[in-house]
Amino acid sequence: MSFFSFGQSAEIDVVLNDAETRKKAEHKTEDGKKDKYFLFYDGETVSGKVNVTLKNPGKRLEHQGIKIEFVGQIELYYDRGNHHEFVSLVKDLARPGEITQSQTFDFEFTHVEKPYESYTGQNVKLRYFLRATVIRRLNDISKEMDIVVHTLSTYPELNSSIKMEVGIEDCLHIEFEYNKSKYHLKDVIVGKIYFLLVRIKIKHMEIDIIKRETTGTGPSVYHENDTIAKYEIMDGAPVRGESIPIRLFLAGYDLTPTMRDINKKFSVRYYLNLVLIDEEERRYFKQQEITLWRKGDVVRKSMSHQAAIASQRFEGSAASESALEQAAKEESG
Repeated sequence: MSFFSFGQSAEIDVVLNDAETRKKAEHKTEDGKKDKYFLFYDGETVSGKVNVTLKNPGKRLEHQGIKIEFVGQIELYYDRGNHHEFVSLVKDLARPGEITQSQTFDFEFTHVEKPYESYTGQNVKLRYFLRATVIRRLNDISKEMDIVVHTLSTYPELNSSIKMEVGIEDCLHIEFEYNKSKYHLKDVIVGKIYFLLVRIKIKHMEIDIIKRETTGTGPSVYHENDTIAKYEIMDGAPVRGESIPIRLFLAGYDLTPTMRDINKKFSVRYYLNLVLIDEEERRYFKQQEITLWRKGDVVRKSMSHQAAIASQRFEGSAASESALEQAAKEESG
């Protein structure tokens, strides 16, 4: 998004060095549409060029400096004026002076920490962007370029199955079991439902995936529940001793990884909600939280690179430099 006013004498453009080869990812905008943005991971370098093009060649442009920023920020929709920045890096591209012809400036933000996943929700937005600015006395000329960040996880070591019971005394006793409690975004939820006692007439049964977004703290906490998926398990009355298998494929749904207490501003959690409806339209619920995580297409390469960067951050040693070189070889190979 660029901010131009009448009579402005230059335009700014931001171009990434690897724009032709870098992967793009779809991301939801505030109005619910999906756009494609360049995709980055934690620890990756962000580099490119800032092109300042004069609208009237030969006419000089005075400025108080030219800079580029890399920003990660959280915006709560009920507090629009305040942007909470958790990453803020600045590079000065030119000292105060004047430009007499169109110019290009190189920039590089090395091994940038991008701790959270990009997210656009009901009440909150977490975004990363580059902002190039020509600083002027009266009105700055600036251009923003959004990027998307995905956080990759490794396979969780502890991934126990979920077993639960739904019971209404002397009327209904159901056991249901899901194969695990942590699922990656392209996973399959496999489970089974056992009817141990059925004395009420159940006519419909479904599993819902519910996303719960929590924003704010203390007295001003907002919860937004959104039903992402409805999966019909059964239509008709079951009998005692029956078991019904469940296979729910997650890949087709618009899901994000579970986010817990992101920068003390918001959380996004997911729940499996078992719903039973009897012939008198009474509804019975049982809810269970599940954890969702993102498995990268190139997890091995990305994770080895990230691990090398992390070791360099903490040790700053020659050994970690060689680890980085090794990771780079793996990526090119």
